[in-house]
Amino acid sequence: MKTLISTISLLFILTLSQSVFAQLKRQPASAGRAEYIEVEKNVKLHVTDLGNGQPIVLIHGWPLNDAMYEYQYQYLVHKGFRVIGISLRGFGKSDRPYGKYDFDVFSDDIKVVLEKLKIENAVLGGFSMGGAVVTHYMAKYNGAHVSKLALFAAAAPSWKQREGYPYGASDEAAAGLIRTTETNRQQLIEDFGKGFGATETSLSAPQAAWLASINLDASPYATTHAIMALRDLDLRPALAKIKVPVAIFHGTKDKLCDFVFAEQLHKGLKNSYIVKFEKSGHALFIEEMEKFNTELEKFARS
Repeated sequence: MKTLISTISLLFILTLSQSVFAQLKRQPASAGRAEYIEVEKNVKLHVTDLGNGQPIVLIHGWPLNDAMYEYQYQYLVHKGFRVIGISLRGFGKSDRPYGKYDFDVFSDDIKVVLEKLKIENAVLGGFSMGGAVVTHYMAKYNGAHVSKLALFAAAAPSWKQREGYPYGASDEAAAGLIRTTETNRQQLIEDFGKGFGATETSLSAPQAAWLASINLDASPYATTHAIMALRDLDLRPALAKIKVPVAIFHGTKDKLCDFVFAEQLHKGLKNSYIVKFEKSGHALFIEEMEKFNTELEKFARS
């Protein structure tokens, strides 16, 4: 009898111990998504991947990184989207190897990320230089993984003046900007910040400091070579290859990428429309944040 009681007691203790252990066993808090994705040997890109639902993929401008979309991430996740921000190589927390920094490379990297994340039917958006990147991507890869395109203050179809296109930076202005990236990058970023808004006071001091800190967190080499690649890029022939719906967001007071860029894109993109940001310069995603976010949501749901 004593043996039976001892056996029952032992079984009870073992069962209780297992129950307590099961309760204490840690449950994973992470959704298991990678923060860094390898796009080629020894080169990983930083990716912000939040939320669930329809994917919206965002590409930053020059020389920013995926952190610029902080307030778009917050909004879109709460609205039921999966939002993915990719820092191009050389920018932010992404690797910055020696090598090419041009639009073929940027597009190839985006393709690998979308493949590895198994993304389909995404809304692909790009700001400023990122607008040129996503336009080039769409033409090069025939819109793979993408069902809609959004261009935000895009430095496209050509950032620089060229034959038949009298808009954008002159040869001298482009050369001066590139030279400054090589000799006084810190001053360039301060000056760039002053021209970012509709006026020099459109952005609060904390907002301006936040953007400057993001800009400074870029490889100097990548900063120079990316703008050199943008100088040489003419996307006018590529526009006819883009068949998906396109939303063109642009500030009417943009001093860095004139509103005429939006008009030229609209002419070349058959299935496009323009959303004017009447109170914004280049920083439309901050200056009219509520409108920017709601218009992007509306476009994604349409």
